[in-house]
Amino acid sequence: MSMKLFIAGANGGIGRQAVEQALQAGHQVTALVRDPAKLTLTHPDLHIVKGDIMQPDTFAHQLKGQQVVISALGVSGGSLFSDKPTTLYSQGNANLLKAMEQYGVKRICCISASALDVSPVIPWYVRLVAKYIIQKLLKHMYADLRRMEDLIKAGKADWTIIRPPQLTNGPVTGNYRIAIGVFLKNCLKISRADVAHFIVNNLTNELTYRTTVEIAD
Repeated sequence: MSMKLFIAGANGGIGRQAVEQALQAGHQVTALVRDPAKLTLTHPDLHIVKGDIMQPDTFAHQLKGQQVVISALGVSGGSLFSDKPTTLYSQGNANLLKAMEQYGVKRICCISASALDVSPVIPWYVRLVAKYIIQKLLKHMYADLRRMEDLIKAGKADWTIIRPPQLTNGPVTGNYRIAIGVFLKNCLKISRADVAHFIVNNLTNELTYRTTVEIAD
């Protein structure tokens, strides 16, 4: 069934994959980007919107008539050694949620990170890396992701928070494992393409409503 999707962060790794795969699946996509020139896609069912997630007046009206919001926001140039204080995730998603409520959109899927909580079912050495290296090097990003998760969980939307581990640029395979509402054993890596595949194929899966999902190869 064709649906109307609004994708924020459509120029990012997961966002662009979500745009491409949603179009292939027959959905109508509104893609929010800061620089439309960087989203070099053309399709009769693609509507590209130039806007800033931090400035709701540049995009909020585009939520009218949408059925699902996919939030694939990410800080530009984000890496282990370029972490800076940010409110992109929390304020950006707060702006999305407000616009959703204004226009009656009930469903949102958003990207977080698996290392936000150190999983007890990953190898001990990975737990050490997550706790003492990743969480410290990305403390600002993770602090804002936690704020984002808290505000989404407190809202009225039918939300799904996807928590992927290390992201790769591998191809879409459709061959991955998920855990709904619990930790996923050996949740170590996943391609951005497969994260997008999960989202596009679970837009209306009520088992994923109002819960977190871990995903990995």
